[in-house]
Amino acid sequence: MGAVALAGTIAALALGRVIWPDPAGAPTPPRDLVPLFVVLSVLEALAFGAGLAFVCFGLAPLRRLGAGAALTWAAYASISFMLLSWWPHDNLHRVLGHADFAGLARIEYLFHVPLMAGAVVVAVFVLRTRRAGDRVPA
Repeated sequence: MGAVALAGTIAALALGRVIWPDPAGAPTPPRDLVPLFVVLSVLEALAFGAGLAFVCFGLAPLRRLGAGAALTWAAYASISFMLLSWWPHDNLHRVLGHADFAGLARIEYLFHVPLMAGAVVVAVFVLRTRRAGDRVPA
């Protein structure tokens, strides 16, 4: 599992600017802020690597929690998206023209709405998979 996560992290770091090259004439951050963006890129690559590992190994443990097939698959897809989406999301923001509000709206709806829905799915999954002994009477 760790090898998959590490490979995904390295691939994300190596391919970010290959898949999404910097547009000609794009503004660059001030020199003192560059380290903050580098750290953010590393964190997004780590989340992407963890997401790949989860895609490969996460379904079986979720199934064992007994939430039912539909909710388990929804939780699996939601968690996968939550981990994988940061890398393409931020890179798309990076290469989007600042005046392209239609593009910005597409990015926001493509990434933020599924993250909101996924959070709801994960919350329902967690509540339904709590052990009977952990439940508090209503």
